[in-house]
Amino acid sequence: MHSIIFATNNANKVNEIQSLVGANFKVFPLKEAGIDIDIPEPHDSLEANAAEKARTIFNMTKMNCFSEDTGLEIVALNGAPGVKSARYAGDDRNFQANIDKVLLELHSESNRAAQFRTVICLIWNEQEYYFEGICKGHITFNMQGKKGFGYDPIFIPEGSEKSFAQMDMEKKNGFSHRQKAVTQLFNFLNTIVS
Repeated sequence: MHSIIFATNNANKVNEIQSLVGANFKVFPLKEAGIDIDIPEPHDSLEANAAEKARTIFNMTKMNCFSEDTGLEIVALNGAPGVKSARYAGDDRNFQANIDKVLLELHSESNRAAQFRTVICLIWNEQEYYFEGICKGHITFNMQGKKGFGYDPIFIPEGSEKSFAQMDMEKKNGFSHRQKAVTQLFNFLNTIVS
């Protein structure tokens, strides 16, 4: 079994990704790897933020690692909140406040098209690789469901009538942007380690 560090402290993301990983890999979040830092995300693109986090952890540990950055991109808001998704309503990462801000800004907007986009940066044997997953959908007019995290209560993916927050993990993974990127990541890793 191969060990790989996932550069996050977000337990929800760890659980989501661990549910997608095959038996060949054990994913360690930062806490389990003995790392207690909050890595800044100062850049204006998901790709650059993902790379910042992966490079920081690799430089600290010299171990294989990956990181991801995910953004909700709303057409009527010119791609916002995008790279600022976690801090859209302020630096305290309050997702209820973020949701409230999005719904207020879209108040009278009929075009509610949006997408979640995840970019993963992998550092494996000192080489960098990138993977991207996109899930298109639309923003609801009010919150629906209690599951998931982040913007899940106001996002309905194409092909569904339910929000991410109304789905169990298995159902959400069938649509998930993160799942698409992670699947690419581990398909790639399985080809180079088998």
